[in-house]
This record gives sequence, C-alpha cells and structure tokens, in this order.
Amino acid sequence: MKINRFLQGSVIDLAQAVRNVLRQKRRVAFALAIVMGGCISLLLAGGFIQWVLDTMRESTIRSQLGHIQIVRTDYYKKGIADPYKYLLPADGRKEAEVLKHPSVRAIAPRLSLVGLISLGDSTLSFMGDGVDPVAEREFEKYFFVEKGERLSPNDPTGIVIGQGLADNIGAKVGDKLVLTVTTAKGSLNAHDVHIRGIFFTSEKAYDDSAIQLPIELARKLIRVEGASAWLVVLDETEKTDAVLNDLRPLFDPKSFELAPWYELADFYNKSVTLFLRQVLVVKILIGIIVVLSISNTLSMAVIERTGEIGTMMAMGVRRNSVLRLFIFEGLMLGVIGSVLGIFIGWLLSLAISAVGIPMPPPPGMESDFTGEITVTLGLALDALGLGAIVTLIASVLPAWKASRMVIVDALRSQR
Repeated sequence: MKINRFLQGSVIDLAQAVRNVLRQKRRVAFALAIVMGGCISLLLAGGFIQWVLDTMRESTIRSQLGHIQIVRTDYYKKGIADPYKYLLPADGRKEAEVLKHPSVRAIAPRLSLVGLISLGDSTLSFMGDGVDPVAEREFEKYFFVEKGERLSPNDPTGIVIGQGLADNIGAKVGDKLVLTVTTAKGSLNAHDVHIRGIFFTSEKAYDDSAIQLPIELARKLIRVEGASAWLVVLDETEKTDAVLNDLRPLFDPKSFELAPWYELADFYNKSVTLFLRQVLVVKILIGIIVVLSISNTLSMAVIERTGEIGTMMAMGVRRNSVLRLFIFEGLMLGVIGSVLGIFIGWLLSLAISAVGIPMPPPPGMESDFTGEITVTLGLALDALGLGAIVTLIASVLPAWKASRMVIVDALRSQR
C-alpha cells in the first residue's frame, strides 16, 4: 500500500512539475540553454577525440599491425634475439585455412630484416619488411606512397622506402641502391635494388628507418623460407575478438601464437588513456558549470514561488511532495535540455565534418590533416546521463529548501 501511495504521489507530482515547467518560459529557456550548451560542448569535444582515436586505431592496424598477428610461440619474447629461429612455414596450408573464414579479407606474410642501405658513398641502417605486394593492397588506405608507385609482383627488385630515410640518404624515386644484410647463418649478402616509391605513415620514427621489399627478395637476401608473422586483415575491426576465437582452434598453441592488434599497439593504448582522461576533465568542468547555473536558477524559482509553496503546504501538501516536485522539475530540465543538445550537437558535428577541421601535423608526423567529429551512441548516452545527473544534483538543495519552509513565513511573503 505504501509503495502504491508513493507511486501515485510521484505521478501527481510529475504532472504538476510538467505544468510548472511549461508556465515558466523565460526561466526554463535559460536553464535549457545551459544544459544544451554543456551537452553540445561535450559532444563536439568528445566527438573530435573519438574521431582521432578511431583514425589512429585504423592507421595502426592497416599500416603496420593487421587485426590479428600469427607468429611462432615465444616469438615476441625471444624472437628479437634470434628471429630466424621462429619462422612460420612457407607451404601455405595454414594461410589457406585462415582465408576460409568469411570475415578475413587477406592474410599478409611479413619477413622482418635489418641491414645497411647504400646510395653512392652514403650508407645508413634500415629496418625492413619483406611483404607480399598483392596482399599488401589491403594496407593501401593508411600506407601512403607520396612519390612513385607501390610494390609490384612484376618488379622483383623494386622497393619502397620511408620518407625520412629517403631524405637522410638523399634518395629519390628511380635511384639504384644496394641492400646488405646478415643471412640466417651469419654471413653477409647484398643485392641491387631500385626505389619504386617513397611512403609515409602515421609514425615518423618508423618512416625514418623503414623500407618494404618483395618477400621473395627478402627471403633471397636472408636465405630462408617462410615468414616472421602473418598479418590477418578483417572486414571490420569490431570482429577482432570473434575471429580470434574462431581461428585459435586451427593452430597448435605449442607451435603458434595469435595476438590481437590491441595487445601490440602500445602507443595507441597509451593515447586512449590520455585522451579519455582529457574527456573526463571536460565532463567535470561542464558538470560544475551546469550545477552552479541550474542550482542558482532553481533557487531563484523557489524564492519567487515562496507564497505558492506556503499555500500548497497550508492546503495539506506534504513536504516530501514539495521536495519531489522541485526535483522532478530539475530532472525534466536536464532530460529535455540533454535531448535537444544531443540533437543540435549531432547536426553541428555533421556540418563541421562536411567542412573539415584543418589541423597541423601531430607529434611524430610531418603532414597536416583534416579532422572530423564522430558522435557515437555511447557519447550521446554520456551527454544524456551528464545532463540528467548534474541537473538532478543541482535541484536537490533548492528542493530541500523549498520543502523545509515554515508555512506561516511562506504565506506572509505574499503580503
């Protein structure tokens, strides 16, 4: 019975709160503008950061790591000291099994090598990846060849070289160079190559020392077969864990190890932590501004409606009902303002993204870029929750003051 009475009383108080909100147009418009402004600010700031993180994630995956890497067991722990001891087989049977999965777009073998690159009298060290030119087409979107062309299966001695490395050695497209490496058995081997293209990625440090060459040329230089890793590319990043679970039964854990991209992307993971903390600071600042503004607005409403409150309590309205009434009014302002702010913020995000946000080169890159704003469902729910919660908090003190009024003093204020 008590629960039923409470629910009935709450419904009545909610209906009264709706009427009060509708009849106080100027004050309500001011409060809604504050909540809307806070939600719009959160959506635009958070949406830009979300776009940066999404772009960084896809760039990391589709220019270097792939969605899933398949390597020999303990390769990540011990392979740096003796990489050619942990090579994957070259018969293609396991790769064919992986390609049967409907979500797998490609599997790209990589053979890592290091050595010296020489142009005339200039010699520098390099870190190279032997790659399959056909499979590497899945990485084209974020692996930018600024000058020249990409690797071709019809050009067995053509390589692409990082922009920073090309600048340091003074090389350009078409130049002939010599690659010198240490073979798997410890002897030296060299081969003449020529530059097909000059590339850049999202990491300048990588571009300063990296080259890519056809994997058959890399195997010929090192005198080995197989690959250091297989990079599995999926049709959607969100399917990584599901595909990982599907592929693991195909491989003996004693011989093979499967690692998702997020376990290997250390820089990306640290960037996410940094940006999320920045968004948290933005939420706190917006919350403080909204709480102070809404609390002040509702406090003024309580003062102006002192006589009304006294009359209500003199007619038998309980103090708890007065408390609920003002809390419901504040909560309504928060929900309505948040919904309107989310809608307007979403429209603004589309307009701003259509125009683009010119941005200077970020740390570690040489090229500027055009930013956008990505408003996700999670971000919209965050804005809705922020607007509702902070207005609810802001309404507690004014509502408490209203419910604690002395009836006689409240009625006397009407004179």
